[in-house]
Amino acid sequence: MTFDPVILSRVQFGLTVTFHIIFPTMSIGLATFLAVVEGLWLKTRDELYLRIYRFWLVIFALGFGVGVVSGIVLSFEFGTNFAGFAKLAGPVIGPLIALEVLTAFFLEAGFLGIMLFGMGRVGPRIHFFATLMVALGTTISASWILAANSWMHTPDGVVFDATTHQFHVIDRLRVIFNPSYTVRLPHMLLAAYLSVSFFVAGVGAYYLLRRRHLDFAQRTFSMGLGFAAIAIAFQLPLGDTVGFRMFDYQPAKFQAMEGYWDSTLRAPYLLFITPHQREARNGMQFGIPFLGSLIVTRTLDGAVPGLKNTPEANRPPMAPVFYAFRTMFLVGLLMFTAACMSVWLRLRGRLFSATWFHRMIQYMMPVGFVATIAGWYTSEIGRQPWVIYGYLRTADAVSPIAGSNIAFSTALFAVAYALFLAAFIGITGRRIRKGPDAAPEASPYGGSLKRVLMPPDHIAGVAGRHGDAR
Repeated sequence: MTFDPVILSRVQFGLTVTFHIIFPTMSIGLATFLAVVEGLWLKTRDELYLRIYRFWLVIFALGFGVGVVSGIVLSFEFGTNFAGFAKLAGPVIGPLIALEVLTAFFLEAGFLGIMLFGMGRVGPRIHFFATLMVALGTTISASWILAANSWMHTPDGVVFDATTHQFHVIDRLRVIFNPSYTVRLPHMLLAAYLSVSFFVAGVGAYYLLRRRHLDFAQRTFSMGLGFAAIAIAFQLPLGDTVGFRMFDYQPAKFQAMEGYWDSTLRAPYLLFITPHQREARNGMQFGIPFLGSLIVTRTLDGAVPGLKNTPEANRPPMAPVFYAFRTMFLVGLLMFTAACMSVWLRLRGRLFSATWFHRMIQYMMPVGFVATIAGWYTSEIGRQPWVIYGYLRTADAVSPIAGSNIAFSTALFAVAYALFLAAFIGITGRRIRKGPDAAPEASPYGGSLKRVLMPPDHIAGVAGRHGDAR
C-alpha cells in the first residue's frame, strides 16, 4: 500500500486544525461575553447577571483548556511534517509565534487563575480587570495567529534569497499588516462572536422550551440574539470585502469558489456542481439565474471569472473550495435570517413566546462553529498548491518522512481528538442539563487584592484582634 506523505501531512494538519479551531473560537467569544456580563453585574448589581457569569465561566474554562492542549500539537507539526516550510519561513513566522507567547499567553496565564478561582478572594474591580485581561489575551492571540496565517496567503515585507532559500524581513510592520490581515482578523473575530452568540442563545432556547430557569433563559436568549444581530450586520459586508481582497491577491481561490471553469457572462449563482478537475469542466450544475454576476460584478450581465484563467499547475481543487464556501455563505445567510426574525419578534413583544423560533434557535446552537470551520477550509484549501502563496508549494514543504508514520500518528490523533470532543460535549451537556442553579451560592467577592497579598501571620493577627474585640 502506497502512502503519499504530502496528502497525509495535509490530512493530519487539517484534522488537528478542524478540531482546534472550535475552541479558540469559543474562548474568544465567551471571554468577551463574560466581560460584558460581569460589567453589567457590577453596574446593576442584578444577581441574574452573576448567575449567567458563573454558568458560562465553567464552560469557558473547559473549552479554554482543550484549546490550549490541542493547539500545542500544531506547533510540533510545523517541524515534524513541514520542515521545508519551517526552514524557509522561520525568520518570518517564528517571531510572530514568539510574540503571541510573550503577549497573549503570558496575559492569559497571569489572569486566568484570578478569573476562574479568585471571585471569593479578590475585590470586584480586580476580578473584573482579570476577566478583561483574559478577554484581551484571547483577542491578541488571535491577532498574532491571523498575522502569521495571512502572511502565508499574501506575503509582504520580505525579500527572498534564492541562494540560501530563505526569506529575509525588510519591514516587520508590512509582515504583520499584510494585505489580507486587515480584513481577515475582524472577519475571524466576528465569526467567534457570532458562534458564541448563537451558542448562548441556543442554551437559552433549550430552557425556554422546557420552561425551566425562565429568568436565566430569557436573559441569555435575549442577549445572545442581540449580540448576533449586531455582529451579523457587520459580518456580511465584511465577508464581501474579504472575498474581493482574495479576488485581487488570490484569484485562483476566488475562481474555485464561484465554480466556473470558463469566464461566464450573465452567470447564475451556482448552488450545486459536479466538477471534473482533470477535464476542467462541470458535469452538472444548478444555480440561481443572474445572481452570480450580480454578486461578483454588481451587474446582471457581468462576467464571472473561471478557473481556466489560472495555469493548471496552480489550480486548487474546485470541489472542496466551492462547497466549503457555499456552506459558510449559506449558513451565514441562515444566521442573518434568524437575527432578523429575532429583531422582528422583539419589536412585536413575542421573543419569549414564539415556541417555533425557540426550537429553531436551539437547533442552530452549533451553526457558527460550522460556518467557521467551512470558512477555514475555504481559505486553506483554496490556497493550494501553495503553503506560502507564490513562493513555496506544499509538496516542497513536506518533511522527508515515511507516509506510513504519518498515517499511524494521524490515526492516533483522530482517536485522541474524538475522545476529547466526546468528553467536552458530554461534560458541557451535563452542565447545561443541570442548569445555572447548580453553581455555588457563595458570596461573589470575598476580599480584596490587599488582603490576598498580606503575609499569613499578619492576617492571623488581624483576625485575632477582631476576635478579642468580639
